[in-house]
Amino acid sequence: MKAKLKTALMAVLATLAMTAPALAHYPFCTCALRDGSITCTGGFSDGTGAEGVKLDVISYDEEVLIPGKFGADSKVSFKRPDGEFYILFDAGPGHVVEIDWHDIDGVEK
Repeated sequence: MKAKLKTALMAVLATLAMTAPALAHYPFCTCALRDGSITCTGGFSDGTGAEGVKLDVISYDEEVLIPGKFGADSKVSFKRPDGEFYILFDAGPGHVVEIDWHDIDGVEK
């Protein structure tokens, strides 16, 4: 009986040792309007950039107005669309940022 308990305890400890806690990192995105164009800068809290990550401009009726991806500098720029819209930075499950047009720096409310 003691041997079985010891074996079970060793298995649990080995499993815990192999599953080291993952370091959480969260996405961030800031956008600013200057001279009719919006520039968004994105990245992650662990210091990594957002190169190649999807960033779409979407109307309130869910139409993708401007599909895009962050460049090598973790930035993306586009002409400000007419009407109401939001920006979706989508790096996968749990890594999504939405920015409403009202929240863009430089946009008159």
